[in-house]
Amino acid sequence: MRSFISNYFFLLLAVTVGMAGTAQAAINNKLNEFISNPIVVAFASFVIGSVALLIYVLASGGQLSSIWTAKNVPWIAWTGGILGAYFVACTVILVPRLGVALTFSLIIAGQMVLTLIIDHYGFFDVPVRQISLARVAGTALIVLGVVLIRRF
Repeated sequence: MRSFISNYFFLLLAVTVGMAGTAQAAINNKLNEFISNPIVVAFASFVIGSVALLIYVLASGGQLSSIWTAKNVPWIAWTGGILGAYFVACTVILVPRLGVALTFSLIIAGQMVLTLIIDHYGFFDVPVRQISLARVAGTALIVLGVVLIRRF
């Protein structure tokens, strides 16, 4: 029973993360109305997020010194922040031009295509999950959803 509850917790957590990302894009768009520079808006978002994470780490007793233990990780492991900055800056640029629904429909479609590739080949040491007809069909339905959102 406990596993059942924890599985639903993680499913709900994933949904709320998706909602938070969408809200963040709309909120950053609002900030851009005042700053008028998507890159500065993305920077401001990361500064505020970094401060919030620092407060959490300190309040939870986390050790910042553990960052130094990661000095020998492969270079690719450090690119997540760059990709996050790209994501945030691009959503600030895209939302006023495409709208929130189309922007995130396209983002999700792109994510799903890449997830199939990463899972299939086990890139970045994730567990291998073979591409199947059902997974491709699910991704195709997401792309069809993008077309419907764009058209209507």
